[in-house]
Amino acid sequence: MITKIDKSLILNKIKDSYFFKKDTDFANFLGIKRQTLSSWHSRNTFDIELLYAKCVNINADFLITGKGPVKKSSLDDFEKNQTNSVFKLKSDRLINNQAVPLYNMEASAGIVTLFSDSSETKPVDYIQIPNLPKCDGAIYVTGDSMYPLLKSGDIIMYKQVHDIRENIFFGEMYLISFNVEGDEMVTVKYVQKSDRGDDFIKLVSQNKYHHDKDIQIADISAMALVKASIRINSMS
Repeated sequence: MITKIDKSLILNKIKDSYFFKKDTDFANFLGIKRQTLSSWHSRNTFDIELLYAKCVNINADFLITGKGPVKKSSLDDFEKNQTNSVFKLKSDRLINNQAVPLYNMEASAGIVTLFSDSSETKPVDYIQIPNLPKCDGAIYVTGDSMYPLLKSGDIIMYKQVHDIRENIFFGEMYLISFNVEGDEMVTVKYVQKSDRGDDFIKLVSQNKYHHDKDIQIADISAMALVKASIRINSMS
């Protein structure tokens, strides 16, 4: 007697294992329409080659049989032409593997819009690196204020700060959006305590040619803790 493989269950286990709460997010990650994913479930089928290509570290035996662990026990080097840095807090809980959405900040009209409507903003891609702290998203870096630690074109992965006044870890690196005479200024800086009092913070650059700047906390419109960075060193 041949046992029929429950491919709908396999899809659900993959979605859960890669930390997707919604079918829409899972479908976007796979690069397919939400309706296609629904069709897979109803017809008890899926594109096995697509799943294997998109889901880094997935266990091929699980894809075929539905048995065993969803993911392999170890992950090969992310890419030999990439350099990754992780900026952890002692309280961070590391996640073995997560799919972090990479956003086009220009297309989302700044991080304020991105943070408020992230569920409506379609990522340009997803990034998977093992043993990262929980990240909400990733964007490309512009400018040279954190050079040589970060350079323009690098990718930073971030965790959004919701209560800005209460949840700042001084000395850590942040992605910050703040108001400058009615315009939104977006930057990546170290955040330190300001000599001007508790209503201010000091933004500090890695690049010695950029001066420190004190800003009012009330002028901050969005803020995220930088958890990791990726630099691509390929010559092409």
